Amino acid sequence: MDSDNTFGDASYGPTPGGSTVSATVDGHGTVLAWSAGAQWLFGYSPEEAVGRPVVEVFGLGASAPVDFARYPAAWTGEVSVHDRDGAPLRLRLYAQPLFGGQGSLQWHLTVTRPNLSVESLPAVDDADLPLLREWALAQSPLPVTLLDHKGRIAEMNEAMVRISGISAEQAVGMRLRELVPLAVFAEFDRLVEQTLGTGRMVRHEVHGQVGEGGRERAWTVFFAPLRDPAGRIHGVACTVLDNSEQHWARRRLAVLDDANTRLGTTLDMARTAEEAAEVLVPRFADSVVVSLLESVYQGAEPTFAPLPDPVGLRCLARHSVLEGPLEGVPSPGDLFDYPLDSPIGDCLARRSPVRYRIDDPRLARWLEEKPGQGSALRTHGVQSLMMLPLLIGGKLFGLALLMRHERTTPFTDDDLLLAQDIAVKAAVRIDNARRYSRERTAALTLQRSLLPQRLPHNSAVEVATRYLPAGFRFGVGGDWYDVIQLSGARVALVVGDVTGHGLHASATMGRLRTAVRALSDVELAPEELLTYLDDLVTHLNAEEVSHPSPATEERLDLMSEIGATCLYAIYDPVSRSCVMARAGHPPPAVVHPDGRVEFVEVPAGPPLGVGGLPFESVEFEVPSGSLLVLYTDGLLEAQDHDMRLGLERLRGVLARPAQTLEGVCDAVVRTMLPGGAPDDAALLVARTRALDAHRVATRDLPADPAVVGEARSWASERLAEWGLEELSFTTELVVSELVTNAIRYARAPIELRLIRDGTLICEVSDASNTAPHLRRARTFDEGGRGLFLVAQLSRRWGTRHRSDGKTIWAEQDLPDRQPVPA
Repeated sequence: MDSDNTFGDASYGPTPGGSTVSATVDGHGTVLAWSAGAQWLFGYSPEEAVGRPVVEVFGLGASAPVDFARYPAAWTGEVSVHDRDGAPLRLRLYAQPLFGGQGSLQWHLTVTRPNLSVESLPAVDDADLPLLREWALAQSPLPVTLLDHKGRIAEMNEAMVRISGISAEQAVGMRLRELVPLAVFAEFDRLVEQTLGTGRMVRHEVHGQVGEGGRERAWTVFFAPLRDPAGRIHGVACTVLDNSEQHWARRRLAVLDDANTRLGTTLDMARTAEEAAEVLVPRFADSVVVSLLESVYQGAEPTFAPLPDPVGLRCLARHSVLEGPLEGVPSPGDLFDYPLDSPIGDCLARRSPVRYRIDDPRLARWLEEKPGQGSALRTHGVQSLMMLPLLIGGKLFGLALLMRHERTTPFTDDDLLLAQDIAVKAAVRIDNARRYSRERTAALTLQRSLLPQRLPHNSAVEVATRYLPAGFRFGVGGDWYDVIQLSGARVALVVGDVTGHGLHASATMGRLRTAVRALSDVELAPEELLTYLDDLVTHLNAEEVSHPSPATEERLDLMSEIGATCLYAIYDPVSRSCVMARAGHPPPAVVHPDGRVEFVEVPAGPPLGVGGLPFESVEFEVPSGSLLVLYTDGLLEAQDHDMRLGLERLRGVLARPAQTLEGVCDAVVRTMLPGGAPDDAALLVARTRALDAHRVATRDLPADPAVVGEARSWASERLAEWGLEELSFTTELVVSELVTNAIRYARAPIELRLIRDGTLICEVSDASNTAPHLRRARTFDEGGRGLFLVAQLSRRWGTRHRSDGKTIWAEQDLPDRQPVPA
């Protein structure tokens, strides 16, 4: 053994097998420890090696003893050894002395293989090189074709023969496009010519089917130039690499990524089902039908309960590569019943996916019982089906049916796993849309129930309205409108908007609308009504912050307080005047009879709930036949989110009014909301009317009790002119009591007015702000019976205050003059 006193080379590394080849021996060369690497190299286990001389387990033999006592320091050298089977090994041995506490000596041996130089390898006979090249081409697992300088096939190995199905005898001497007259081979010929012309390797991707009914495969084809030592090109080597698994893996990932991106773009249940079908067709299936359990479609929640027999499925979406209707295949909206012993019923009952070939005995037996569906599937060439139950939390609520036709291969287990992943994603998105649709329907039902169901008939205005709920992105909001009949043939027009969306906004809208109606009965001026409404919203916010419910606490994270805007207008058909005030609301538009459009300059005022700031009103005259257009901001901000541009667009559409109010509303909606309402919007259009002069009678009265009789006579004469003699007696009593009350308790000027509208209205105005109150007179009281008589003789009565006094009014129903049938 040649040795030296140098340690190991950095080029030596751990021996394959899990650890370094090492051993520990005593001073006499007996093995004390044996590593797993040594067991891998020499073949002796630690039990077999420990206790034996190292020269035996190393296979050194007696002719080459190792004398450790000869080397007092560390040493290294190359040795020739043998493993357990006698195979020779040339190794480098490292010895490191280990000294014990009492002077005992042990050696730690480490073994590595020495580096082999190129010169040490046996030379290859030049006569063997042609054989090696021939064997490499023939035995290569990669399909290889050699083409000459004219692009003709010179050689094909066996792998290429197998993949192409063409023998080498048929192919040699032919160009690729001559061999197979297909577009892909013409493309190969072009790439061969490109490689011969440029001298650069060309890479080309191609995929297709091999053999009838075979699975689609993908290959990467390399065209490499073949050069002589001088660099001249003499041909091309075409090598084909089958990367079908990678291709299918990429396609699966693409489908899953597409599913993540496309599913659930809206909260519409049917659209989400269509998106799931579109993701799967045509990359994964040829036809897809997505259905919902009929009970869930009707509004029930998915459960773990057993399914009814038969189970009903309502089709939500269908998508197919085939054009036109698919006879026998459910269309959106169709309801099909499936027995539980059918393949679909069994899939739903077991809540597990399943796939069938068209010739599967169980599927064929069921199709025999359903000849219509069986013939339809055969007509469409369906060869394979997959059924995937749609589950949410383990609860069944639908089914996805996937079909492949003759041009595709049957579904595989890998396809089933991928389809399950997509079905899980689709189920979550569809169920989210279903839940949202249900909640939105409930909120919309509440919203519509809180809006006026039937607008009151009145002589002051003709009204048309529109309410457009927000799209699925925002949900139902709190916009509302109202038309309120007031005393004196007047009418109140109201439009409001509560901030936020959902049930809370709808409920708040209902509370504010009720409050507006209650305050309108008090006959408040518009600015006073908005002040009271502002106080109400402020109190509601204070209550929710001071005493929040669990639901309110969740809501407060999103919206800290209630906010609303409102526009309140009162139109009087007698004077043709309109008084309005607004609280943070868009300005109303007035369309004059000549087509001129103007937006009324009403002081904006703060939104409701701000508190502490006053509201102002404006009064202006409105010609008869004008349009009052009230709306919420959702009508203006639908496209540009710019109030100014929205107002100009609204002005443009109102300048070309339709003949009917319904036509005006339709034109406004089409122009302002062409793609639907992203935020909810309310629209109220009112055409003003004026009462004819002969339907209104007015008389000024002095503060003299003697004029009471004259007032009664004057009222009887007016009724006679109007043909209402039947009401003379009750009207005289009402006039007598109201005029007497004004003369006794109020001050001049006093005015008596009669209005013949849908009812007979009697009004007495004075300059006092003190309002009378109805009370029950006791037996010996001298007064207190007047208003009681008025209340008994009238349909309704009340008091409205003005800045310069008050008006007490009473209404009586007009006599029914319809002919009585015999």
